[in-house]
This record gives sequence, C-alpha cells and structure tokens, in this order.
Amino acid sequence: MGTTAEYFSRFRYGRKQPLEFDRGKPFADLYDAVLGAEVAKQLGYDIGDAVVIAHGGGEVSFVEHGDKPFLVAGVLRPTATPVDRTIHVSLEGIEAIHIDWQNGVPAQGQTISPEQTRTMDLTPTQITAFLVKLKSPMATFGVQRFVNNYRQEPLSAILPGVALQQLWEITGVAEKALLAVSSFVVVVGMLGMLTALLTSLNERRREMAILRSIGARPLHIFVLIIGEAMGITLLGISLGIAMLYGLLILAKPMILSMFGFYLTIGAITAHEALLIGIIFLAGMISGIVPGWRIYRYSLVDGMTVRI
Repeated sequence: MGTTAEYFSRFRYGRKQPLEFDRGKPFADLYDAVLGAEVAKQLGYDIGDAVVIAHGGGEVSFVEHGDKPFLVAGVLRPTATPVDRTIHVSLEGIEAIHIDWQNGVPAQGQTISPEQTRTMDLTPTQITAFLVKLKSPMATFGVQRFVNNYRQEPLSAILPGVALQQLWEITGVAEKALLAVSSFVVVVGMLGMLTALLTSLNERRREMAILRSIGARPLHIFVLIIGEAMGITLLGISLGIAMLYGLLILAKPMILSMFGFYLTIGAITAHEALLIGIIFLAGMISGIVPGWRIYRYSLVDGMTVRI
C-alpha cells in the first residue's frame, strides 16, 4: 500500500499528473482502483497501470469499458482471504463508466469522455449489496429485523455467519458420505489384516512351539498375536497421519495460489482423536480371532507341532 510519503507520476487520460495515495483514502481520484495481492501478482499489475473493466465471465469478455480505464492506485497486502482476488473501485467510478450506457449496452452515437464525466453528478441511485459492521454485537438481530421490515425499499439483511452455517448444513451431507466411505475403508482394512493373520497361523505353529519350549505360556502367545495386530494398526494410523500432514503442507501454497483458500494446519481435534481411538480398538479386536486360534493350537501342539 502507498502512504503519504509516496508520490507517483502517471498519465491520467493523456495528462500527466502526480498522484498522492493516502492510506485510508485509496479513491482520491474518480478512476482509482485498488487491487488484491493475488490479482496484482497473477496479472502483473503495478501502481499506475491501467485496468479495463469488462462484462463477461472467466477469460471471456463481451463488452469492455476501454474508454474509461481505471488506474491502479494501490495494492493490498496478502490477507489469505478472497479479498486477494478482488479489484476495488468506488461507486462513483462504476456510475462513471456506465454514464453513456442505456439498457445495459453502450448508447449508439453518444460518447462521454472521462473528463466530461468528472463534472457530472455521479451519486449512485442504487446498489446491489453492502457490508455493515456494528459496534455492538447485541444490536445485530435488532438491526436485521429493522432492515427486513423496512417498507420504503425491498431490503434483506443477511448474517454471514448464519448463511455459512446453512451452507455447511447442505454440504454436511457430502461430509457424512465421505465419513461412511472412510468407515468402509477401515472395515476392509481390518478384514484384510484379519485374513492375513489367519492364513499365516499354520505356518507359524512351529514358531509357537519353539516359544512354548522356552517357557512361553498359551496366554503369552495369545497376547503376542493381539499385540501384533495392534502394532500393525498403530503403524497404519501413524502413516496415515504423516501422509495427511505432508499433503496439507504441500497443497497449502498451491490451493492458496489457485483458489484463494487458506488452509489452517492445526493439531488433531478431540473428535479426530476419538475416531483414531475407535480405529485402534477395532484393530485390537481384529487380533482376537487369530489370537484365540493360535492359543488353541498352542494348547493342542504343546512343544510338538501336529499338522
């Protein structure tokens, strides 16, 4: 951002003028524009560059306001919010670029120069939306009721937090679906571990007989198998957490650059710790069946394997 100590010389529609950019007064001129950090970075704009506003979507522009370009008066610092991907101009500037338009299109044979526009009354007659910050949070619902009941204009007061909560309730169905898919993945993983342990029991009966010969009791062998299942489960949980944080660290700058979303990498929450505990308990329970089988084998075989 510029300060009162910064002066920029630039051309303003063919006439060179010095620009003083005061903090808190970014729109000292009618055609000033302030860019978000991501816009300036990706499009290569700098102080004094011309920005042409266009009607369209994405990379397609249908109608451009090339006769009245805005000039970059400042660039905002990165905020890791959607503000980084925005361009800010004054309401009077929006009125100025549409002063010679009719019914949403440029008027034929009627062109008003930027300098002529400066002498006209550009007070906005209507706006689509605006953001209000209240000094007292206690007045929020009172102001909302006043706006919604205002009879002179059809107005609606929306609380951003409530709207986001409602949106999250809609997208929460997808979250529950993903949680169900994750649960099935855990179940399949546990079944796979159980199958691997069961299929290896016959090959390990000689191993268990050797353990019996050196003094291991059947209960020790039972606990050994359960401990093996718990170790495999703990290893899987550790690898999963490590991969999750690794992917978050790698994806964080790319997501911020491409979509403007800032990923906060925090510690494991209590809910996540509960899910991890359930998975660990499921792994321990999965080891009971092969542990019981090998316990029975060890009682029957003793120190001699009978297959």
